[in-house]
This record gives sequence, structure tokens and C-alpha cells, in this order.
Amino acid sequence: MTVELYEITIGTSKDTDIIDLTAMVGENAESSTIQEGAVFLFTPGSTAALTTIEYESGVIKDLKDAIARIAPENLYYEHNERWGDGNGYSHVRASLLGPSLHIPLVNGRLTMGTWQQIVLLDFDNRPRKRRIIMQVIGD
Repeated sequence: MTVELYEITIGTSKDTDIIDLTAMVGENAESSTIQEGAVFLFTPGSTAALTTIEYESGVIKDLKDAIARIAPENLYYEHNERWGDGNGYSHVRASLLGPSLHIPLVNGRLTMGTWQQIVLLDFDNRPRKRRIIMQVIGD
């Protein structure tokens, strides 16, 4: 088994920024010497998450609205008492989706649906520079 490591760095704005990473991840996967295996993505930011969606304006708005209903910004969050940074909601939102994603790699290509894209969601209340650690694992 072989493991190859890549890193993607991207700037985000604030308040549920959703960024399509599909092309960057795909380029790294295709440049890999590994043909069969998996791509594992992880973002170490505690207010960021990774998932797949149909990256289309209607879905993006619907997802933002759904996340705002689940963890509204204007609720009381204990986190804000401890740190005073007002981003307790962003930690809750990120934890609901999770910081990692696993995608099968077949014939050196990502195995995804026709309308499926890989996205980074940054929920923080200020711009950030985000790192995405990418491992290609397999043969």
C-alpha cells in the first residue's frame, strides 16, 4: 500500500462560505501514482467541514438556510462565554457535518456522481485561510 500526501490551501470569506474543491482534488488524484484506492480529505479547522453536494446556486442557498435553521447564529452558545469570539454557532455547525471526507479512487479517478462536487464549508464569523490535507491511499 502506498500513501501520497497533498495539501490544498484556500482563503474563505465568512458566515457559511461554501467552496467547490472538486477540480483541485481531482487534479491531485489524477497526478497521483495510485490508481486504485481512496482519497481521504481532512480540514483541521474547528469551524470548517467537508461534504459533497450538487454545487448549484439553489442547493447552496437551501443548504445555507437549512444549516442556519439547525444552528442559528443568534442563539446563546456556551462557547462564546469562554472565548468571547461570538462564533459558537460556527463550531456547532461544523461538528454536525464533520471535518473529513472519503472518496473511492478507481482507475486513478474520483468515483462520484454526475452532479456531485466536493465542498469546503467554512462557518466562521471572519475570513480564514484553510488547509485541506489530502491523502491518496492504495495501490
